[in-house]
Amino acid sequence: MGKEIKLTKDIYWVGKVDNREVPFHRLILAKGTTYNAYLLKTEKPTVIDTVDIEFGREFVESLSKLIDPQEIQYIVVNHTEPDHSGGLAALASRATNATIVCTEIAVPEIQEMYKLHNRKFLIVKDGDTLDIGGKTLKFKETPYLHTEETMITYCVEDKILFPCDIFSTHIANDEIFSDKANLDITEDFIGYYNAIIHPHRRYVRTLIEALKDLDVQMIAPSHGYILRQDIQKYIKLYAAMSRDTNQDKKVTIVYTTIKNNTKKVANIIKETLEADNVHVTVFNADKSKKLEVLKSIQEADAVFIGSSTRYADMIGNLEEILKEMTEMNLEGKIAASFGSYGWSGEAIEVIQDYLNETNMNVQSTSKVIKSTGMTHVEFPIRIRFSPKDEGKVKKIQHATTFVTDLLLSSI
Repeated sequence: MGKEIKLTKDIYWVGKVDNREVPFHRLILAKGTTYNAYLLKTEKPTVIDTVDIEFGREFVESLSKLIDPQEIQYIVVNHTEPDHSGGLAALASRATNATIVCTEIAVPEIQEMYKLHNRKFLIVKDGDTLDIGGKTLKFKETPYLHTEETMITYCVEDKILFPCDIFSTHIANDEIFSDKANLDITEDFIGYYNAIIHPHRRYVRTLIEALKDLDVQMIAPSHGYILRQDIQKYIKLYAAMSRDTNQDKKVTIVYTTIKNNTKKVANIIKETLEADNVHVTVFNADKSKKLEVLKSIQEADAVFIGSSTRYADMIGNLEEILKEMTEMNLEGKIAASFGSYGWSGEAIEVIQDYLNETNMNVQSTSKVIKSTGMTHVEFPIRIRFSPKDEGKVKKIQHATTFVTDLLLSSI
């Protein structure tokens, strides 16, 4: 830190180069990384993102040599993870006049993480713009790229995209422009995508469509190199890597139900899978031949097993099927449990226990968080009473979509 690097008129890089082999999302960054922050010296000075929390004070001290923090009018937070928002508390304490710009979901996260409950926030939504005096910032929400609260920022006049984690690389280099670094960053670019973005690739496809409406001449991400040349090459790489190439996956859903609530959950799972062109077979265990059910399970790529709860247990013939499954070779298949309940929902946990006795890849909330960092996906899928409200439907859809993505990433 301590220097500003000019991107274009009145826009500067003010980040941190970290040459250490630091841990990052279950990885060790052998080439180090950078934490990219940007200062826009307009009539209403604006900072876009900050640096890792470890370098927060250093960041503010360096920034203070370039601009009086009291002059800063806006601090844009594209993503709340501490490697990007970590300098926010230190900056906010000095930039007392600044309004924090972020998505609605980000507000409580920032307030709790950095004790900024009394700060002024400007909540922005898809397509909103902000006049910062001589330049216009346009915002797009990009949920789950790679967490729910994320957004990207586009400077209209200078045609610069500030996409935070998207289009990043993990390389520490004092030369922050890729075209001046004298090396091919394609391998590192793809490696970052595979490690961080690929689990969320269905949302990449939405992003690529949105970028068609923007004239992007420079990409200034929050890690690694700033891209000034071959912009379409990198956008097309993301488009290609996020494309699903196989729609022949099969899923079997088996359930038992008391008052059709668990059946309704099964139907939402089915509809969500079929929307992604996955072939689905559904069985009511109490109305189907056991051998047909087991044959379908054996041929499936993923299996959802669900039951209503009665007397703290499953109902109907489901246990017979689960016992058979523990004796079958189901290695490589994905499994998830679901169900509806009125009180404590023990049946869902009993199913989960049976599935864990198989050699299937059984989904759990902790496994999802550990592998992807996603916090909006929950397994088992537990629905109290009927799945009739939007929140419950989304809960089922998020989990089902996650399984679909797992299926298509196993090609």
